[in-house]
Amino acid sequence: MPTSATGTEVPLRRAGGERGFTLVELMVVMVIIALVASAAVMTMPDPRGRLVDGAESFAARARGAQQTAIIESRDMALWVSPAGYGFERFADGAWAPVTEPPFEDRAWPEGTEAVAAPRSESGRTRIVFDSTGLNEPLNVTLAREGDRIGVAIGADGTIRVGG
Repeated sequence: MPTSATGTEVPLRRAGGERGFTLVELMVVMVIIALVASAAVMTMPDPRGRLVDGAESFAARARGAQQTAIIESRDMALWVSPAGYGFERFADGAWAPVTEPPFEDRAWPEGTEAVAAPRSESGRTRIVFDSTGLNEPLNVTLAREGDRIGVAIGADGTIRVGG
């Protein structure tokens, strides 16, 4: 039996014969750690943002382009493609891309699929907001991982997000 620095014998086992943690105790601790970790992962927000937030942002920019067309008495166009969307302004007899915020080109968040109706053969659907606030109708459906949300731009200028 080992001896201590004072010369007394040190028992190898503690009282009651316990030497450490039992397998059951270790498994309980591991289950608790796994539950806490899974709760933390489940409450973390998606870095791409919610799909409805992307649709609301798109609708707000479309509404801004529509109002800009009315205020400036100059046509504004909105184009939508599977990769993203952007705006153009009619100036000096030609369409020019708008590069200043909030109308600069935007890509859809990663993993988001966008389908515009009516569809265009070029892959880019385009509508024009005129100076009266009227436009051609456009429906855009965003989808990601089983979730779907639509943005409807009516011919009368109404813009709705839902379903």
